[in-house]
Amino acid sequence: MITGAILFIIFFSLACLHIYWGLGGRWGADAAVPATEHNEKLIKPKMRECFIVALWLLIFAFFVLIRAGIIRLHLPVVLSNFGLWIIAILFIIRAIGEFKYVGFFKKIKSTRFAELDTKYFSPLCLFIGILSLVLQFFNS
Repeated sequence: MITGAILFIIFFSLACLHIYWGLGGRWGADAAVPATEHNEKLIKPKMRECFIVALWLLIFAFFVLIRAGIIRLHLPVVLSNFGLWIIAILFIIRAIGEFKYVGFFKKIKSTRFAELDTKYFSPLCLFIGILSLVLQFFNS
């Protein structure tokens, strides 16, 4: 139950941050997007993209509450059996990265995003992946 609560807090907090950005908030937004060596942003997320990410994070948050037994709700067998695996794989892949701008094995390390990614973003993604696996194995 503690693992589920921790994951819920992480997902819910990240969802709130994406909603804030979607509504035009600027705090942390510039450092949260991968950039080239010349500090050109690789993506320029708009309101819609921020809200889509926030929605998925909220779905993950409530799914975790259900799988942890904090909320009682019957899920389809496929979702119940594989949902945490999917979350874990997504976040572990994000932590590993695409080998140029994002993840532990990125080549471009001189940008503000790269520094924060190495210190916080990738370790958080790995932590989420590991906690998802822990929840999967101990709540099956």
